[in-house]
Amino acid sequence: MFVWCNSAREVVEIVLAERSEYKKIRKEITAIVDIVDQSFDGRSIYLITRKCNCTFANSIAVRLEAHNILCLLPVAYEAGWELYHAIVWRHRDLKRFMNSAARMPAEIVITRKSALSNSVRALLPVPVGGLFADLTKKQIDALLASHRMGYFKFPRKMNVKSIAEARKVARTTFQEHLTKAENKLVASLVPYLRLLQVNPEHLPQPMQNA
Repeated sequence: MFVWCNSAREVVEIVLAERSEYKKIRKEITAIVDIVDQSFDGRSIYLITRKCNCTFANSIAVRLEAHNILCLLPVAYEAGWELYHAIVWRHRDLKRFMNSAARMPAEIVITRKSALSNSVRALLPVPVGGLFADLTKKQIDALLASHRMGYFKFPRKMNVKSIAEARKVARTTFQEHLTKAENKLVASLVPYLRLLQVNPEHLPQPMQNA
């Protein structure tokens, strides 16, 4: 589950393993929050709530904000855990937040920390929909199969002909799907690459063995 919030309402996306789960989950969600709008695309439920739940006094989001910590959306929920990405400006703010959160009826675990560059822009998430919206299912399948079979490794483990034969499709057809997918991805990435190009010093430094 993924949640986006504007401190007034929430947009909740629930990714389903099976389409048949929709009615059950929709009923359970309705019992918890007031829904003003909804949609279903066959895989995910999208709900808009009447109120924002992150404004509750005991919520993690409120505590992060109270300690000068910037929470990056969306918040992810999986197997009973809430996953937050946040920017901490000062170490003492994180320490104060952890001391405050210790009094909550929940376990707080920091799974990863990295240094903040001079550009906050570099840390902001790239919208998945914007990158992949133009890809067809066959183009996505071609990308994933190529990646899985080593086409994008260096040196290349498989060529287009071998992958097409393994998938039992014509080489020209598979090549068309893969090339179109690559072209669309690059076109979608160009605006974000230009943002980094403005301040190349904010790019992560490559590993010595890269």
